[in-house]
Amino acid sequence: MNKRKNSLVIALWVGIFVFLSAALTFSYAKKAEAKEPYKVGAIFSVTGRASFLGEPEKKTAEMIAERINAAGGINDHPLELIVYDDEGDATKCNVAMKKLINQDKVAVVIGPSTSGTSLAIVSVAERAKIPMISCAASKNIVMPVEKRHWVFKVAGSDIHVSQRIFAHMKSKGITKVAIMTGTTGFGASGREELLAFASQFGISIVADERYGPKDSDLTAQLTKIRGTGAQAIVNWSIGPTQVLAVKNWRALGMNNLPLYQSHGFGSHKNIELCGKDAEGVLCPLARVNIGRLLPDSHVQKEVVMKYTDAYEKKYKEPISSFGGHAWDSINVAVKALETVGPDRAKIRDFIEQLTGFVGQHGVFNFSATDHNGLSKDDLEMVVVKNGDWALAD
Repeated sequence: MNKRKNSLVIALWVGIFVFLSAALTFSYAKKAEAKEPYKVGAIFSVTGRASFLGEPEKKTAEMIAERINAAGGINDHPLELIVYDDEGDATKCNVAMKKLINQDKVAVVIGPSTSGTSLAIVSVAERAKIPMISCAASKNIVMPVEKRHWVFKVAGSDIHVSQRIFAHMKSKGITKVAIMTGTTGFGASGREELLAFASQFGISIVADERYGPKDSDLTAQLTKIRGTGAQAIVNWSIGPTQVLAVKNWRALGMNNLPLYQSHGFGSHKNIELCGKDAEGVLCPLARVNIGRLLPDSHVQKEVVMKYTDAYEKKYKEPISSFGGHAWDSINVAVKALETVGPDRAKIRDFIEQLTGFVGQHGVFNFSATDHNGLSKDDLEMVVVKNGDWALAD
């Protein structure tokens, strides 16, 4: 009897051992499965002339990836963020894009930082059939949408920025305007929209000056504008020339003509570089720049302030429009990965149908005919006042 009892006990323990081993093996298998990363590629101009765009973009994307992984990843999958620096160079951007697609095999690409580099790889994204979420402004990045099936962007369009500037001018009774634009992809696209929309707001373009991205003096362009009867000036560029425009405008004593900058001016570093010369300069910016000025009831207040507080605490520097582009692009990508996984085609389809997404640059409503998802109402006209942004009248 005792012998039979002992056999039963042994059998019971063996059964328990087998069950636990199987459970453990299953658990390990599940854990191993959970460790498969979701890969997101990023191309930013971290160094070079556009580094003031790419550096905060890289910092923001890395900060968000760290936060997501600390919280357990995306549906238990770690987020692997692979960042390449294109140095603002179209050729290097092209190489980085192909590396992300063919070598790293990422599910989606965020960036690049500038319009020129974005336009340089649109065709690569289309041929490879990989979703790309650009952080740059030119409308041509996502238009015509029939030829931009795989490409989206989160920066406000130069169409909306032009309209916002002209609407503010119209409210001030300004009808004659001089424009100054850089010859980069960003500047050329902005010039195109300024010329296209002026008449719709009853505005005449009385001067149309251009300059190169490496020009070191814009006095000649501003001097020509002086004799045209212009009531205001619009400067549209990024990098050192937008700071130069402010300094030359002030040095020539032309502050009787309001100076509007594009949304490319949306970094506190530009105010610092211009110093007191920037006082009174106007520009339409996304609300990511002015979170503290928003009423508590504003739909973007919470997301903007959470990002602002986290970024400024971690990096000890003010946020910018450009970091906000990275916030929007990586969060759209993560939302897609959460919902449909790493399938490239499903990610593309998800983004195209994404509506009501509250981001740093507005409330995004993507569609089959709109791969930007923003409007001019996502912009606020701000003015530099006492060395900081303030809402303009």
